[in-house]
Amino acid sequence: MSGHSKWSNIKNRKGKQDALKGKIFTKLARAITVAVREGGADPGYNSSLATAIEKAKAQNMPNDNIDRAIKAGLAAASGENFETITYEGYGPSGTAFMVQCLTDNKNRTAADIRHYFSKYNGNLGTTGCVGYLFDRKGVISIELSDKIDEEELMMAVLEAGADDFEVEESSYEITTVPEDFIKVLNDLKEAGYEDIKGDIMYIPQTYVKVEDEDALKNLEKLIDALDENDDVQEIYHNWDEPEVEE
Repeated sequence: MSGHSKWSNIKNRKGKQDALKGKIFTKLARAITVAVREGGADPGYNSSLATAIEKAKAQNMPNDNIDRAIKAGLAAASGENFETITYEGYGPSGTAFMVQCLTDNKNRTAADIRHYFSKYNGNLGTTGCVGYLFDRKGVISIELSDKIDEEELMMAVLEAGADDFEVEESSYEITTVPEDFIKVLNDLKEAGYEDIKGDIMYIPQTYVKVEDEDALKNLEKLIDALDENDDVQEIYHNWDEPEVEE
């Protein structure tokens, strides 16, 4: 990955919007509620729910919020019919985007997403136009710690059935096929590993460097606009984005 942390590259870019915890919690709660409606309230048998809960925990969403979202899914009081849609498109300088949405009105959402791409010098494409540039993977991140024996962790990762194990500057990163993500994550938690977070992501096969100032500004504005939309759950791209200093 030439120094690219799969987790931090995709997740840390959202600092400005994710500071607005109320907004991100609303999106996470919607995903949990829909997962319960579609597959039941037991994450042991509902992988979509298990993944949605892991995303919520990774964002430090309180357990009370998670419980309320599950109950809302069981009650199905609103009667809203949400569906998951992934839009593909090109951003400035030929960057590739995968935008995951959860919407109760796909015409509205499609119009919004198309508008953002057009406004910031990109264009919304058809299904499959950039998907081949990404790999769908489960990614698990564990903070580096002197308390962790790297060889023992590697053995635990292999025994759990993961595909790959890498050591980054501040974390250990484990990659799985999507179907094994929850099993590997739970096995590592049961083995006693802490400071662990995970998600199923679209991982770029290669990254695109962008140096033009106008293109850089439009890239940031496009990501911000997408992130602000209530229907957008996740944004993946192959822009070789500079690391954010924390």
